[in-house]
Amino acid sequence: MEENLTMKSLSMDYLNLLINGQAFSDVTFSVEGRLVHAHRCILAARSLFFRKFFCGGGGAGEPPLLDQGLSPGRSSAVITVSSVGYEVFLLLLQFLYSGQVAVAPQKGEPRPNCADRGCWHTHCSAAVDLALDTLAAARSFGVEQLAHLTQKQLETMVEKASIEDVMKVLMASRKQEMHQLWSTCSHLVAKSGLPADILAKHLPLDLVSKLEDLRLLKSSSSPDDCGDGGGAGGMNKILRMRRALDSSDVELVRLMVMSEGLNLDDSLALHYAVERCSREVVKALLELGAADVNLPAGPSGRTPLHVAAELVNPDMVAVLLDHHADPNARTVHGVTPLDILRSLTSDFLFKGISSPAAPSHTHSFSSSSSSFEPNKLRLCLELVQSAVMVASRVDDYSTARSSVGSNVFLASISPSLYSTHHHLRDDQFL
Repeated sequence: MEENLTMKSLSMDYLNLLINGQAFSDVTFSVEGRLVHAHRCILAARSLFFRKFFCGGGGAGEPPLLDQGLSPGRSSAVITVSSVGYEVFLLLLQFLYSGQVAVAPQKGEPRPNCADRGCWHTHCSAAVDLALDTLAAARSFGVEQLAHLTQKQLETMVEKASIEDVMKVLMASRKQEMHQLWSTCSHLVAKSGLPADILAKHLPLDLVSKLEDLRLLKSSSSPDDCGDGGGAGGMNKILRMRRALDSSDVELVRLMVMSEGLNLDDSLALHYAVERCSREVVKALLELGAADVNLPAGPSGRTPLHVAAELVNPDMVAVLLDHHADPNARTVHGVTPLDILRSLTSDFLFKGISSPAAPSHTHSFSSSSSSFEPNKLRLCLELVQSAVMVASRVDDYSTARSSVGSNVFLASISPSLYSTHHHLRDDQFL
């Protein structure tokens, strides 16, 4: 007991150094225009990141969390913190100084993302957002104890949080590779009863697929849930469809559409096929005439052509364009398939990356395709650029001619647009 009191007293003494501001301070940070005074010896002792920074090593190859244009060795230098907000940075320092922190807004404090003025901020959006920001900062600055503490707090928060906030935590736990938090959130979302098409508006498709598998597993393990309920039945239907696509059995999918009322758009069948199946399967699926080739899906509203562009798959790009995929389709962030390909090309040419990942402004539908062949990237770029040019000519022509003349023009150029790319074989890309 006496030892605990001694440690608590020591913790408070260090924290008072931080609270008293400039007392014995030898380093100053600027965060969102506000100055924070601290002590190099404490930060260096408690954080490997700060130890390297103050020694002038920085984090080579890592994103700049602090403005390293200033000399870290000069005590008079003001170091700009650009990666985290003022509140989160103070929480980080509070933990480094005292080993304790309360990652939650003050009770009853007005917050822009919490409309309830009397809220205690235990599990509202404001509390969840602050915890997520603190978690990201702790991982960035290498303070794993704080990251672990915040993860435990989030596991408690999500039990009572809204489903929207649970999905935010689910995405963050996946990115940060926090498996226990991921497991807690995935079970909560799977239990929520939200259909797959709603989940797809907030989560990447591969994540939705995992949640559906989890739901099916839970329903099959409970005899009471194996009836003809719409939710479980709908998920079972989607899983059957995906298994059929995986085995190239498009005829079974056609029968499901005709006899069971399967909606290919609601089940995101085309996106799934583009990501995981062959060109022949995608072509046969499109020829059923029951799938929208320009359907936006996922939180960023990406079409199948966006997916094919990210995968750098010229076969998929060609077959989608053949079936009137819009090369100018934009995500909610304004990104076109051509933007994705140009970004990949820029990475390849100017950054010396032979296997660039998906552009940072989008969520990836697939984590399995992390490399490509440069020749395939060139072919994809040529296909989409050609389609954009044709679409532009059609638009220009339609403004100068009648609708009938425009249709004649479109019919005259469409059959031959992608003829040179239809029968590309894999050996042509090597």
